[in-house]
Amino acid sequence: MSKNKVIAVIGATGAQGGGLARAICKDKDSGFRVRAVTRKPDSENAKALAAMGAEVVVADLDDRASLERAFAGAHGAYCVTNFWEHFSPGKELEQAAHQAEAAKAARVPHVIWSTLEDTRRYVALEDPRMPTLMEKYKVPHFDAKGEADDVFRKLGVPTTFLTTSFYWENLIYFGMGPKPVGDGTYAFALPMGNAKLPGIAAEDIGKCAFGVFKAGLTEVGKTVTIAGDRCTGTEMAAALTEALGKQVTYKSISPEAYRELGFPGAADLGNMFQFKRDFEDSFSGPRDPAVARRYNPELQDFRTWLQKNADRIPLE
Repeated sequence: MSKNKVIAVIGATGAQGGGLARAICKDKDSGFRVRAVTRKPDSENAKALAAMGAEVVVADLDDRASLERAFAGAHGAYCVTNFWEHFSPGKELEQAAHQAEAAKAARVPHVIWSTLEDTRRYVALEDPRMPTLMEKYKVPHFDAKGEADDVFRKLGVPTTFLTTSFYWENLIYFGMGPKPVGDGTYAFALPMGNAKLPGIAAEDIGKCAFGVFKAGLTEVGKTVTIAGDRCTGTEMAAALTEALGKQVTYKSISPEAYRELGFPGAADLGNMFQFKRDFEDSFSGPRDPAVARRYNPELQDFRTWLQKNADRIPLE
C-alpha cells in the first residue's frame, strides 16, 4: 500500500471534486493519493478515476456513518454539497454538518470546506430590496453554505474555507449562454449592470484545493477566496464574440426580470446576481485571481477558458 497521504474527496465524480481528484492522480510526486467518495462507484466517472489510480469508496451525504468510514485514516478531506440536486438549503446544511461531524470523529488533520457567503449578513431578511425566499433565506444556495461555516468552526474541525465563484460551465450546462436575437447576432443577458462578475473554471477550483492541501496545515483556519477572472457583462460578451465567431452583445436585465424567468431556481439566481451587483466591492474585491494563482499556477482567465470550451457552448 502506498505511503502517500490520503485525501478523501467528496463529490469526486462531480465538478469541483472531480477537478481535485484528477489533479492529485496526475501529480505522482505530490505525496498524496485520492480516495474518491461517491454514491455511484459504477458510474463512468468513478471508473475513470479508478483507472487513474484512485481508491473509490461508497458513501452518502445523508449517512454520517458512511462518511466517517470514508474519512477514516485520511490526512485531508474535501467537503462539498450540491444544492442544485435537491433545491433544499435545509438539506444542504444538514449534509454539511454530517461531513463536519464525520471529519471530527475521524480526526482528519486538514479539511477544505467549499463554501460561499451568507448573504443575510449583508441583506437582512426584512430588507425589501431583495425578496426573502423559503421564509428565511435571501440566496438559499449561498446562505446555507455560509451558515455551515460555523458548524465546522464550533466543532473545532481543522478547516480551510474555500470560497468559490460563478462556474463558467454555467454557460454550457445551465442555459446561461448567448441566445439568438433573430438577425444572426446573439444576446448575453445577466442582471449585473456594469458590475464585474468573478468566475472560474470548475476544474480550477479543484486545482486550487489541491494547492491548499500541498501548502499544508498552515492553511488551517484561513479563508481562501478564489476566481479565475473578473469581467463585466460587456467584457464577457466581447470575449464570447471573439471565441464563437458570432456577434454577442451584453444585455443588462433587472434582477426582478430574471427572477420571473420561471425556470427552477430563477428566484434564487436572480437574488444571487443582485447580491453580486449591489455588493460588488465586498463580493468581487476578495476574489482577486492573484490569490487563486498562488495555489494553482495553471489558473485560466475567461478568454483562455473560452479557447478550450467555446465549441461546447450551445447556440440555440
